[in-house]
Amino acid sequence: MTMMKRWLLILAAALSLSGCGYNQFQSLDEASKSAWSEVLNQYQRRADLVPNIVATVKGEASFEQDTLTKVIEARAKATSIQVSPETLNNPEAFNKFQQAQGELSSALSRLMVVAERYPELKANQAFRDLRVTLEGTENRITVARNRYIQTVQEYNVLARSFPTNITAKIFSYQPKPNFSVQNEAQISTPPTVDFSAPKK
Repeated sequence: MTMMKRWLLILAAALSLSGCGYNQFQSLDEASKSAWSEVLNQYQRRADLVPNIVATVKGEASFEQDTLTKVIEARAKATSIQVSPETLNNPEAFNKFQQAQGELSSALSRLMVVAERYPELKANQAFRDLRVTLEGTENRITVARNRYIQTVQEYNVLARSFPTNITAKIFSYQPKPNFSVQNEAQISTPPTVDFSAPKK
């Protein structure tokens, strides 16, 4: 009973503070969910482009099959991960999703670099259009991720700052996982391609 009274006193004290942050938590939680939905929309848009890109590239008979296979496998892995609202509060699931998307980014980047070695493919209007669409989608992904990162940062600062950290503790508002810098560095590293290798 004494423990219950203590918690009630802590709750009353926290709520009596002008900056208890309860409403801010609600607002930022909704903002982060909205931002996350946009990230997912843009990743799905990219995944939907991949079959068209692969079909167009396959038209180039001599194109490196290994590169195409890696794109197809990376897309399959990225789209097989089930994402739910709980993913936002599960660092392990979030990291798994992040890694799969990073692998698809890397595979697509390599595909575009390798495509530079095929003049006929570069001249193909359908491929050029898909490439422009993919670049636009990658830019949208960056914008959506940045918005998500910002809202999560605001939420996490609120969850760790005094006195709102008391509200976070009482209502079990845990800090949310965010896109990691290490993963971002890996994604942005261009693949190594040996242009001197003979074309098969």
